[in-house]
Amino acid sequence: MNDADQFRDALGLAAPDGGRFVVDLTGVEYLDSADIHVLFAYASRIRLIASPLLAPVLAISGLSDITSVHEPRD
Repeated sequence: MNDADQFRDALGLAAPDGGRFVVDLTGVEYLDSADIHVLFAYASRIRLIASPLLAPVLAISGLSDITSVHEPRD
């Protein structure tokens, strides 16, 4: 929860014109509820790249149902 505001600000700067963009979570090992809430706010505009480690969190939260989630390429 400590970084959720910074995360939200960074996503807002990624595409200030309202366009779509990719959020690369491959270096992330843990998402708390505040971070997931931020991702939901941008779900219609983002495509996620996430390791299999985060797949259950994204599925249980329902985020993978409303935005595309891809595994990283080698």
